[in-house]
Amino acid sequence: MAHSPFTATLETEWVRTLPTGGTITLVNQRRIARDGSGRVYQERWLLVPKNGKRESQVSAIQISDPNRHVLFTCVMLDGQQACHETFYAPSTSSVVKFEGPPTSSLPNDAGDAVHEELGKQQIAGMETVGTHDSTTYNPGVFGNDSAITVEREYWFSQPLGINLPSKRIDPRFGTQTFTINEVSISEPEAHLFDLPKGFTVVDHRGKVAGAGH
Repeated sequence: MAHSPFTATLETEWVRTLPTGGTITLVNQRRIARDGSGRVYQERWLLVPKNGKRESQVSAIQISDPNRHVLFTCVMLDGQQACHETFYAPSTSSVVKFEGPPTSSLPNDAGDAVHEELGKQQIAGMETVGTHDSTTYNPGVFGNDSAITVEREYWFSQPLGINLPSKRIDPRFGTQTFTINEVSISEPEAHLFDLPKGFTVVDHRGKVAGAGH
């Protein structure tokens, strides 16, 4: 999405319920930025126990360019100092907005889907539109002996073209909550879109791009 720059922090919380009734909660937070040309900078951080002694580490930095259709994934943990270059399909002429299935029965008597519009609310200083989708799968769809309901809730910001926040509740995997905060809609720092110094570029599109920056 061009002409809509921002810098933000994305917080992730993943809560899994144990058979004993307790829970395991993992968290991380990472920086995301998009410049006026549509390039996106993202940090990937390891999930760590909430309120634990272990500190998270950045595992990778990703820089995507929808104009050149390239994605660089720079791995930060293995000591290789390499940025892997791959093809990136999205362009600035299209914006993806998640839309769940309409309220209806699923094919082959698999279950039912319910779609709800939640209206508007201000989040992190931005107007958002809420959507709640729940899908109930009948017993036997994937080996389940009772019905399972998967829920998704999204609050979409049209000016930014992203969700703030989003939540997925799935009894098989737990509850995952993604919350974007500290949003700045000014142009991000230009150096974020430079590849890390000393890293080698490995071109997976069919040829080696050469030495890094």
